[in-house]
Amino acid sequence: MKFNAGEIASVIKTEIEGFRGQIQTSEVGRVVEVGDGIARVYGLASAMAGEMVEFTRSGVRGQVFNLEENSVGVIILGNYLKITEGEEVRTTGSLLSVPVGEELIGRVVDPLGVPLDGKGPVMSTQTRPLETTAPGVAGRQPVKQPLQSGIKAVDAMTPVGRGQRQLIIGDRKTGKTAVAIDAIINQKGGDVICVYVSCGQRASSTAGVVEALTKAGAMDYTIVVSASASDPAPLQYIAPYAGASIAEYFMYQGKHTLIVYDDLTRQATAYRQLSLLMRRPPGREAYPGDVFYCHSRLLERAAKLSDELGGGSMTALPIIETLEGEVSAYIPTNVISITDGQIYLEPDLFFKGVRPAINVGISVSRVGGNAQTKAMKKVAGSLRLDLAAFRELEAFAQMGTELDKSTQQQLDRGYRMVELLKQPQFQPLAMTDQVMSIYAGSKGYFDKVPVPRVQEAESNMLRFIREEKAEVREALLASGALDDKTEALLKQALEEWRTRWQTTEAK
Repeated sequence: MKFNAGEIASVIKTEIEGFRGQIQTSEVGRVVEVGDGIARVYGLASAMAGEMVEFTRSGVRGQVFNLEENSVGVIILGNYLKITEGEEVRTTGSLLSVPVGEELIGRVVDPLGVPLDGKGPVMSTQTRPLETTAPGVAGRQPVKQPLQSGIKAVDAMTPVGRGQRQLIIGDRKTGKTAVAIDAIINQKGGDVICVYVSCGQRASSTAGVVEALTKAGAMDYTIVVSASASDPAPLQYIAPYAGASIAEYFMYQGKHTLIVYDDLTRQATAYRQLSLLMRRPPGREAYPGDVFYCHSRLLERAAKLSDELGGGSMTALPIIETLEGEVSAYIPTNVISITDGQIYLEPDLFFKGVRPAINVGISVSRVGGNAQTKAMKKVAGSLRLDLAAFRELEAFAQMGTELDKSTQQQLDRGYRMVELLKQPQFQPLAMTDQVMSIYAGSKGYFDKVPVPRVQEAESNMLRFIREEKAEVREALLASGALDDKTEALLKQALEEWRTRWQTTEAK
């Protein structure tokens, strides 16, 4: 076989022309000390704040947290016990990212996107940085579309709109998570994708939440991001940002999302731990001064985007735990000032059996009626004031003072309205049913019903209208408003129900 020198020369010439020298560089440093989820690394002179680094021997990832004169403080996102002193650390030149996309729906993952549900790997091909800039004022539009929570007391008195940030605050074991889970369950059959971030909770509590969501069929549109109490502090710190990135992906696709941060008190504690280990100066209650920025840059990412950006929305329900009802503590006041309102759950009401235990005096929605349907706005307009007046009258009546007839009547109706606003866990109500219940209560249709039987009478009334007066529900659902014609139909149906109820009770 003869070789043609000209052909060989042309092939070599083509290869040389097509060659592009690609030099891959990465800076390498060494671990000076390691422990409690952090490492000090010497030699990463050009490392950037928030950059992802890799510990070469153990394969564990970390994030640059502190930039000091002679070393770099790195938070370790994994098992820090695998890392040894003197181990090589290299920069990656990229920000810490999390997998995003439709593939995560129905899954339980950790803040790095590693599955925890035993259903195999997450087959996502897209990632998104944990930290992104929140949309500016021009990129947003006013919050005016309701996000129904399915809870009468919330939708009537502290309504939540798409793109709003509504804080749920209260002591331990007062039903904060239950309110958020009800809001997720109520999105069934709708167009909202939900993300539940469990931060610093017991793994058994998170498993209970996943079980409740699965039982209600809510995992079909929900993603759970879990960093349990047994996980290292760095994972608890980044968990809310990971959840926000996952929800943001859908928001920028023009979809609507609801994200629950359960809870940000634990994230603040994890952040305090990391900061003190990094020797950042402690401030009030030993938190560093930038803990406010830590929460504000997270919650500012919730928005209702302008139509130019697709009109998607991200609604945030951050949860904060108080100690002995101390809402003026450092972290509660920080988050109250960042959010658009709060739902305050009071222990005294909770132990009296008023559940959800919403204190109408402290709870507020700064979006207000803009986040309600016209029908709900009409029937619930004076409900907050009526309940506040009832609480004062109740305190006055406990002194044993003789009350006149009208005051006694107001007090009796107040007891029935409180009973009417009670709601069992994991049983959210449709907007039409809420409107009919509140209308019936405020117009006195339950005045002759004994207080312990109000909830039974309410269920009976809703069933009666659903089965025998379906046109009332349909009219209310079609228009979303309680106009004169619909109100006349509703009144007629309620009169008929009341007559039937009283006749049945008389027997």
